[in-house]
Amino acid sequence: MKIAVIGTGYVGLVAGTCFAESGHDVTCIDVDPKKIQALRNGQIPIYEPGLEELVHRNIAARRLHFTQDLKAAVGPSQVVFIAVGTPEGETGRADLQYVLNAAEQIGQALRHYTVIVDKSTVPVGTADMVAAAVARNTEYEFDVVSNPEFLKEGAALEDFLKPDRVVIGTNSERARKIMGELYAPFVRTENPILFMDPRSAELTKYAANAMLATRISFMNDIAALCERVGADAEMVRKGMGSDKRIGYSFLYPGIGYGGSCFPKDVKALMATARDSGLEFDLLRAVENTNARQKRCLLTKALKHYGGDLSNRTFAVWGLSFKPKTDDMREAPSVELIEGLLGKGARVQCHDPVAAEVARRIFGDRVLYAPTCYDAAEGVDGLFLVTEWNEFRHPDMNRLKALMKSPVIFDGRNVFDPRRAREEGFTYFGIGRGQS
Repeated sequence: MKIAVIGTGYVGLVAGTCFAESGHDVTCIDVDPKKIQALRNGQIPIYEPGLEELVHRNIAARRLHFTQDLKAAVGPSQVVFIAVGTPEGETGRADLQYVLNAAEQIGQALRHYTVIVDKSTVPVGTADMVAAAVARNTEYEFDVVSNPEFLKEGAALEDFLKPDRVVIGTNSERARKIMGELYAPFVRTENPILFMDPRSAELTKYAANAMLATRISFMNDIAALCERVGADAEMVRKGMGSDKRIGYSFLYPGIGYGGSCFPKDVKALMATARDSGLEFDLLRAVENTNARQKRCLLTKALKHYGGDLSNRTFAVWGLSFKPKTDDMREAPSVELIEGLLGKGARVQCHDPVAAEVARRIFGDRVLYAPTCYDAAEGVDGLFLVTEWNEFRHPDMNRLKALMKSPVIFDGRNVFDPRRAREEGFTYFGIGRGQS
């Protein structure tokens, strides 16, 4: 098929590249001429393992193209994906201006029957709004489909090429057939295409992310209780997760969730509920717990150092909101570092890939160390924020020798508390028996 993808952000670039990899002719569209030229040269604007190689391969095979010309790309296409941003607006509602603007331009560019796909994360009812915007600008037949993405940053290619499920919301048999053919190479019998109505598909994405965020906050509340009653959150987690009805996924205590999806989607789902006359008290509690959890390491540090962090230096390991990405949107590291700086402390940080992103946030207010050991040199304490693999098994003797004071604040429970203390460190984890 000929496919057009509007938007070359995280979702659009991954989707377009993976469709090209399966043999389709894909044109990705963006309004930024510098971004388009960079992509044509094989320069990837995001960090995602394996994506750069896939882009290069499909550009070389002439299956993947990049352009600013929406009309020229949409006109011959059988399927057009809308993968533009839906930033958080006032009161938490998703801002749909970019989606609806794309819909109007698609309508003006149509030359035959086309399936128009909402790939962006959008609230319930958006498919109807997109259909109305397209209809005002064309006389050609079309169908609007809701096809939410379920991509995990750092594992997006695997998620797209081997998905748990593909959700397709449409009431059109014609569109259903085309979308089924498009996704057939990616699914197996046990990983189905789930066809449903558009509104159910739209809500599914928000419900899934809100459930995952709820599991994280619930476990963080349990960890906070463990610290107060002398229990070990790791033991409690294992006891809970071994129940097949519960499982282990997203049941790890830490310093809260971040990223581009969970914070925004929880707020958007609450706004949708509110617009329908329903108060989502559970999700409000999820947000409150997450906000508290992002402050917990700073709270532990203030208590340990007697409330005064001025003229102290701290190492921060990990800046991205999760491993295998450079995304720092809503990252716990940002609130922690701002808190440390606000208390008069100095910060030496290291992240395998997010340093350049961090420079745009902190400028020269922090020191960017080339290695984790360089970040730890001469510090009064170490904060582990992102559980990159390279942080899991450091040389503890070397680390202790480098640090001015061997104090670790482990925001992801990466280290074994007993071993760390036996090595001579003062150790603070999340729900690990020492507050």
